Amino acid sequence: MGAATDGSEIVKLSKEHAELRPVAEAVERLAKLLAERAELEEMAGDPDMAAMVADEKAALDEKLPVLERELALMLAPKDKDENASAILEVRAGTGGDEAALFAGDLFRMYQRYAQNQGWRVEVDSVSEGEMGGYKEIIASITGDGVFGRLKFESGVHRVQRVPETEAQGRIHTSAATVAVLPEAEDVEIEIKESDLRIDTYRSSGAGGQHVNKTDSAVRITHLPTGVVVTSSEKSQHQNRAKAMKNLKARLYDMQRQALDDARSDARKSQVGSGDRSERIRTYNFPQGRVTDHRINLTLYNLAKVIEGEALDDVINPLIAEDQAARLASLEDGV
Repeated sequence: MGAATDGSEIVKLSKEHAELRPVAEAVERLAKLLAERAELEEMAGDPDMAAMVADEKAALDEKLPVLERELALMLAPKDKDENASAILEVRAGTGGDEAALFAGDLFRMYQRYAQNQGWRVEVDSVSEGEMGGYKEIIASITGDGVFGRLKFESGVHRVQRVPETEAQGRIHTSAATVAVLPEAEDVEIEIKESDLRIDTYRSSGAGGQHVNKTDSAVRITHLPTGVVVTSSEKSQHQNRAKAMKNLKARLYDMQRQALDDARSDARKSQVGSGDRSERIRTYNFPQGRVTDHRINLTLYNLAKVIEGEALDDVINPLIAEDQAARLASLEDGV
């Protein structure tokens, strides 16, 4: 790092150093414990030291497997986008106005969770629902480890509750889809100008002073893949930059999905493939219950989860399950 002069190279090396340092420190701790155990073995023959040696060996024998597992987990194959920032997309699914309201609840959940993590959230594009919430909202979440913590949120989220518009008090089931895409910062995604169709249009919304009165919103269509991205903030220049960033993330995610599909089932995480059509979680408001169907996890703290305060109670078990799967594949030599 001391020999590097280029700014981007220094940033890259700093990230690599931050990733390798915990591994090096874990190796040093393990080597120290193994050395201590070897010394105890040599002392075991002394009758005066036997009781003390036995106690210390027992304590070390408890620590060693834990440290060995931690080190094995650090050395297991990782998602190279683990520390990347991410693009978050939330869209209303089946359920009409209630689905849009639920999409709004989900976005606020992620927004508050991001704030608690110290991440920055910037809305790139939004289409509001007629009764509130969002038909669609796309945002950039910038920070360290965003994608690693949110990647298992991709899929269909289902809600069961009595809608505000329901006069009879009947429980309705609605859905929203979530997609979390890693930002393709250090990856070269070739995008030819000739492959793009760029349209400008007037942003639409529910009304009010913030609705654009000029054609500043930008829609970019990637003709070879049919991928369409939009950005509808006030500045056309900023909208084009945001839309291109989102397009790059989408194309990169398509490459990731293609690679995942090519892998054997044994290498896929036990928590699911991240398929956008996979129903992953149910939020049951009458019972205050959250159920993640991939790992059969049920919690009864829905109010705190939907506020973003207790989202880690769902995320941490998902990450632990994925880590267990990666360790198993490492041990099996897959």
